[in-house]
This record gives sequence, structure tokens and C-alpha cells, in this order.
Amino acid sequence: MKKLFLALLAVFSIALVVAGCGGDSKPAANSGDKKVVLKVGATPVPHAEILNLIKPQLAKEGVDLQIIEFSDYVKPNLSLADKELDANFFQHTPYLEKFASERNLPLVAYTKVHIEPMGVYSKKLKDLNNVPSGAKVAIPNDPTNGGRALALLQSAKLLKLRDGVGISGTPGDIVDNPKNLQIVEIEAALLPRSMDDVDLSVINSNFAMEAQLNPVKDSLFTEPKDSPYANILAIRKGDDKRLELQKLDKALTSPEVKKFIEEKYKGAVVPAF
Repeated sequence: MKKLFLALLAVFSIALVVAGCGGDSKPAANSGDKKVVLKVGATPVPHAEILNLIKPQLAKEGVDLQIIEFSDYVKPNLSLADKELDANFFQHTPYLEKFASERNLPLVAYTKVHIEPMGVYSKKLKDLNNVPSGAKVAIPNDPTNGGRALALLQSAKLLKLRDGVGISGTPGDIVDNPKNLQIVEIEAALLPRSMDDVDLSVINSNFAMEAQLNPVKDSLFTEPKDSPYANILAIRKGDDKRLELQKLDKALTSPEVKKFIEEKYKGAVVPAF
């Protein structure tokens, strides 16, 4: 009987030790509360500025938002497709769709955030009524922004495009050019620097603002505020259910972001939500 009692006591002691070890392991089980890293590519103005605004809020929600800045329109999509990024924020849907289609990349638009009206700028002219014959006009060299720029020049009554080309227009689609404008295609980010070498430059608002140009005050002609070219958050197809991306989506379309855009950019950037 005594031997049986000692055996039971030994088993009971071991159980207590095991239970004690289990109790000590609970903090380790909760150590999974670390923030989820979310890498988002963006051009500096206004995209990175907007992302920096919401970074503290996302941190409170368990998301470590890491903003990777780019100065071009190609690498952010390639990096997203290669899974070096979780999302990017710099482009409008027509550009994304064309880029992804041409390269067979699984990228899709996730949410609309803001519109950056494209504008016509000049260091040599004060209005479009005095555009000289043979004037040099710089436009973006990527297909969708180039077509968008030509459509803007058509809206300004400086040229006429073939019917039905929409934003897919190229200089070859110009059917009426009364001023004999010389269209010069330049990388979008370099357009502000081109202003000394041309008569007119058609520039996206983000690059205009980076060059200290105010799209509202400094442009000679600007897209209307109902422009369909909303800048979007882009993701890989199938990632829309990721909780951290849903949190980013909600933060980007919050009343705080809307107020920030309206107050900081004063019409140069317009909320699209």
C-alpha cells in the first residue's frame, strides 16, 4: 500500500510540474501580437505624404506600414508583381490595366483614393491664346498618360484627335494641328525639367508639385475636377481578403484623409471617395 501511495504521489508531482510548465508558456503563445509588416510603394507627392499620415493609425491596429518611395512609373508595378511589395499607390486604373495587360501581370485596382488633375504649364507663355506656330509641347512618354495629355490638349482646343481614340491617342492620331505643334515625348518624372526647352509641358500633378508648381495657380489649363483618372491602391489579384490590406483601404478612404487632401493640396489633388 505504501508503495502504491508513493507511486501515486510521484505521478501527481509530475502532473504539477507539467501544469506549471504549461502556465509558463502562455506568454509565448501571446507573443504573436507582433505587427504585420505591410510594404507599399509610392511616389513622393502626394502619395507617400498621404500614407505617412495614416501610418500611426495603422500601427495602433497592428500594421507596420513601410513606405518605399519610387521616382518612376515602372518599378512599383514590377516590384508588386515580384512580391517585393504588398501594394502600390501612384497610378490610375487605365495605366495599371494597360501595364498589367502588356506584361501579363496579376495586378488589379483595389480602391480609389484621389484625382490629380493634369495641367499644361509654361515658362515662356502666359496663356494659351499666344501659342506660336511650331511650338514644342512636351507630354509623358508612357501610353496612357501620353494619350491623356493629348486629350487635354484637345480640350484646350490646340489640336484635334481622330474620333474614338480616347486616352489611347498617340501623336499619329492627331488629325488637325492648326498651330503645327511639335509633340515631344519625355519620361513623366522629367517633364518639369523640360520647361526651359519647350514652349508647353503637360505634367501630372504629383510631378508638378514635386517641382514646386501649384497646379491651381501655375497651370495654363487643367483637367476638370470630374476627371475619371482617379489614383488607386493597386494589389496582386487574390490579395483583397488580406486583413492588413483591408485596414489600409479603410484608412486611405477615411474622413481624416479627405480633410487632409482638401486642406493641404487646395484643389491640386481632389478626393475620389
